[in-house]
Amino acid sequence: MKRLLLFAMMCVSISFVFGQKKGDKVVKVTSSEIRWWGYKVVKTVPTTHSGTIKLKSGKFTFDKTVLVDGEFVIDMKSIMAGDVSSQDEDMVKLTNDLKSSNFFDVKKFPLAKFHLTKIIPLANSDYNSTVYGDVTIKGVRKTITFPANVYITQFTVVIESAKFSLNRRDFKVFYQSSLKDYFIKNEMDIQFKLSTAVLDNENRTPVKKKK
Repeated sequence: MKRLLLFAMMCVSISFVFGQKKGDKVVKVTSSEIRWWGYKVVKTVPTTHSGTIKLKSGKFTFDKTVLVDGEFVIDMKSIMAGDVSSQDEDMVKLTNDLKSSNFFDVKKFPLAKFHLTKIIPLANSDYNSTVYGDVTIKGVRKTITFPANVYITQFTVVIESAKFSLNRRDFKVFYQSSLKDYFIKNEMDIQFKLSTAVLDNENRTPVKKKK
């Protein structure tokens, strides 16, 4: 019994050591932009809706100089249809509908999350990488991948994703009992940009701080 207890204690100790990586450095996201698109079954410009949503927080973790992962929290209460400054009555109505229990139910699920697990370089493509990670919306977690341009310089990270699709039904984002839902495509598109530093747009490198 004593040997069994000693073995269990050793396992816990080993797990703790691996969980506490020496040299870990956490870098916070300082700039972000997230856009979304939704479509009716007849997909045309007039039947397409788009808008924005805000990042609440974001960080990348490095082991020495190697990027290990990233954690991002999205503020679902910030979701908005149309332009940020728009007061269009239809867009206000749609925004309220998106926040309601018909769709994202932001009172019950105020936050969504994305955990970046790995980045694989791409060759001969419009984007230089494939990003892998887990997204959680309304308490439902799914593993996703999408193409992106990723730039890493020491502890500076920039990610500019392609427009990629999620199936809203995978996350229970639909009218529970309404014919309206049959006129909405299951596909919803997301595109985002985020960075840990201000960039020189021409050279894609962090802007040097003035001394």
